Amino acid sequence: MAIEVITREDLNEFRLLLLNDLKEIFSSKSQEQKKWLKSKEVRKLLNISPGTLQTLRINKTLSYTKIGGILYYDSTDIEKLLTANKISANNNPI
Repeated sequence: MAIEVITREDLNEFRLLLLNDLKEIFSSKSQEQKKWLKSKEVRKLLNISPGTLQTLRINKTLSYTKIGGILYYDSTDIEKLLTANKISANNNPI
């Protein structure tokens, strides 16, 4: 039976490799954005009421997909809506 000796340097190297791997995993997951959002997620994201979200649907301001009884909204459509209604700040000081 062979005995392997693990030194502090080996443990330190393992720790650094493990930390780098964990950083990669967490950074890639945080950058992922959901493609389809449910009504509750959209209301929370935009800080609007269910009635306001319904008005956006009725006015065809925000498109949606209905599967069963659940409404789904494309995140890119929400981004486009926000960009289209963006008001630029005036850079001139008063």
